[in-house]
Amino acid sequence: MPSQGSDLAYTVPGMSTQDSSRIVTMLQSRLHALNDLHLTLKHIHWNVVGPHFIAVHEMLDPQVDEVRSMTDDIAERISTLGGEPKGTPGALVDERTWNDYSIGRGEAIEHLGALDLVYTGVIKDHREVMQATETLDPVTQDMLIEQLRGLELFQWFVRAHLESSGGRLSTRGATTESGAAGQAADQAREQP
Repeated sequence: MPSQGSDLAYTVPGMSTQDSSRIVTMLQSRLHALNDLHLTLKHIHWNVVGPHFIAVHEMLDPQVDEVRSMTDDIAERISTLGGEPKGTPGALVDERTWNDYSIGRGEAIEHLGALDLVYTGVIKDHREVMQATETLDPVTQDMLIEQLRGLELFQWFVRAHLESSGGRLSTRGATTESGAAGQAADQAREQP
């Protein structure tokens, strides 16, 4: 991902422009991830079908709203640090390190299986940036910790549909969205 460079005109008091630039670059990756996540959640909301349609359809809207709020917080933090948040679709596509969500119209359980993997990737990367900002910028770290609380809660909502009574996730071991979708569907067919 291209760096914002250390040519920031200003930053917050007590932080070097070099450190601020480093944080801005990390936050830009999180902004792209959350923008992508909110679009993916809406895509699922529009394309979910089957007997659990309404439950999943209605579960996702509050997640969309909260994730959109997270993007605003990150973009404003980038600006506060003297950076320029990039929120255009072209910038997201050019700079992301992942592929588009791969499931179209599908059963609720299939989408939830794939969404579990999406959340895993977003949360893992968010945690890495949270840890990297611990000493550089505790203010940014605090914001990321709060966001992680919400993201992890949303993943738990998703996983509650994928978990057996014994605590085993149907998506365990899946490495692709289509694989996770298939595993979740298979487990759902096997359950009474």
